[in-house]
Amino acid sequence: MRFKSLLAAFVVCIVLPVQAYASTQINSVRLWRAPDNTRLVFDLTGPVEHNVFTLSAPDRIVIDIKKTKLSTELKALTGGQSPINKVRTGNPKAGELRIVLDMSEQVTPKSFTLAPNQKYGHRLVVDLFDEAPRNTATIGPSKSIGTPAKATVAPKLSKLPASGKRDIVIAIDAGHGGEDPGAIGPGKLYEKNVVLSIAKELQRQINAEKGFRAELVRTGDYFIPLRRRTAIARQKGADLFVSIHADAAPRASAFGASVFALSDSGATSETARWLADSENRSDLIGGAGNVKLDDKDAMLAGVLLDLSMTASLSSSLDVGQKVLSNMGRITPLHKKRVEQAGFMVLKSPDMPSILVETGFITNPSESRKLNNRSHQQSLARAIHSGIRQFFQQNPPPGSYVAWLRDSGKLAIGPREHVVRSGESLSLIAQRYQVSPSQLRNANKLRTDNLKVGQILTVPATTLAGQ
Repeated sequence: MRFKSLLAAFVVCIVLPVQAYASTQINSVRLWRAPDNTRLVFDLTGPVEHNVFTLSAPDRIVIDIKKTKLSTELKALTGGQSPINKVRTGNPKAGELRIVLDMSEQVTPKSFTLAPNQKYGHRLVVDLFDEAPRNTATIGPSKSIGTPAKATVAPKLSKLPASGKRDIVIAIDAGHGGEDPGAIGPGKLYEKNVVLSIAKELQRQINAEKGFRAELVRTGDYFIPLRRRTAIARQKGADLFVSIHADAAPRASAFGASVFALSDSGATSETARWLADSENRSDLIGGAGNVKLDDKDAMLAGVLLDLSMTASLSSSLDVGQKVLSNMGRITPLHKKRVEQAGFMVLKSPDMPSILVETGFITNPSESRKLNNRSHQQSLARAIHSGIRQFFQQNPPPGSYVAWLRDSGKLAIGPREHVVRSGESLSLIAQRYQVSPSQLRNANKLRTDNLKVGQILTVPATTLAGQ
């Protein structure tokens, strides 16, 4: 009996260390290709410690993962657009997994782990950033094809023809993407897919109108960090940033579309961050944005940046209300006024920015509509109408739309104005080049007294230079 107990104890002493070394497993792996990077995602049964480093001659990426066992094949990491030529695995130490990626080109790796969410468990993410940009075309949820670019391509900025009538550039940001599905509706309808479809339709409609050009921030199913999204818009010379989303709520009964602009407190904190962040200041100074701070002292730079943020926020509220009013004609609204919050993608001091929640994807009825091609076209048409109305009233100098206005050739249909503090009927009439009596008649006003937040209908007119 004593011999059997000692034998059992000896077996436990041998088995336990082996189990401890291989306590976590890699059950699957996915690859997501973006225009300038490749994302590898390892699905894990638990948290891990890891280390990533590079080797040269030939170029390799080494991923060491402690106390982990590989329980899947890694074929998905090679082929197609992947810069990975070959994958090898080994065990340099007891209980440690080593994955070696033989690369076809030099990349810069960055890695991190993610905690479980509603779709995935523990994950290890390895991003491989290209040394030079590529020309790519996405063909599926995690595969894409393309050829490496021979030379670095300059950012595509708003074109300024010889006539001086440039396009107004709209940056359209489809939220989430790649490893981040966003909200998930009934039948596993992913927000990232719905909003990309709406964004592409909005781009098609905008590009069909002379004087406007739409640029997609995300062209396929891959993830882009939030601040990188606004940086891409800035590189494209955007006059407006529009982020498209589909909301989620704990209650399936929640419904309605919304439009958000940056909150006042968010604007204040972002001004301070931009002033404190030398990288951001150099981005603006380098000419990517409209704010020039290189020849200003710290106090004046702060004042100028704050003024720019305030002007950007005012324009954001204006275009946001126009988009919201148009959306209200084709879908229920969650709130009838533009809401304000500290969304990261709205924090740009040099361009108006709005976030459009097209509906609640967690609501079964709205989920079906959001997945319907006809409804997506209607949503895009409403957003487009709001954008057009804003820029017809506020065309950037040197744009084709500004030329139409200054030439008296820009006919503006009926539109809406939200009364703000300090505004009077006569001031609003002067702004839109209509008479006070026209405003009274269009809104059936008995007096000139207005309330903050009141929505006025501005009659149709032809705008000459203002």
